[in-house]
Amino acid sequence: MKKLFTLTFFIVVFNFSLFSQEIRELTEGVIYSELGKNISFSSEKYTVPSNVKNRVEKAAAQKFHSDFLYIYKISSGNKIISYGFLDNVPGKSLPITFLVLLTTEGKVISSHIIKYREAYGGAVSEKGWNEKFKNRDVNSDFTVGKSIDGISGATISVNSVTKGIKKILLLFNEINSSL
Repeated sequence: MKKLFTLTFFIVVFNFSLFSQEIRELTEGVIYSELGKNISFSSEKYTVPSNVKNRVEKAAAQKFHSDFLYIYKISSGNKIISYGFLDNVPGKSLPITFLVLLTTEGKVISSHIIKYREAYGGAVSEKGWNEKFKNRDVNSDFTVGKSIDGISGATISVNSVTKGIKKILLLFNEINSSL
């Protein structure tokens, strides 16, 4: 019994580390693709303070998937040129992992679905749909069906990712002075 537990534990830990590595590699590939090869970046696992978390969740009408997310500080030379926020939002039954790249002023450079795990609704991964968020900021309209296109067969994903991007902008607005 102990051997079975040890083997199961090893398999879970090994698979989790492979999953984390895959997400990291995909994220870094998107950052280089969007901002060029002549950049450097660091990432940190950022725990959202509970008071900030509560305000942002209320304003975005969406809860954070967990108590933390990953923030990338992207530099050219010695100057920070962008921030990347890697987070998850709920899909129909599995989380959607997404990345939002922001200017230092808090405008969306680009958004990307890093990992889509559902059988349906994957159209939110398409570049054309994600381009609708470019240049938006915390004060922009994020109304699905008005300023953000809906996608037939992807209603849950569209609403969830849209709220997730708005949530990232709200979070950035709260914490940007401490980044």
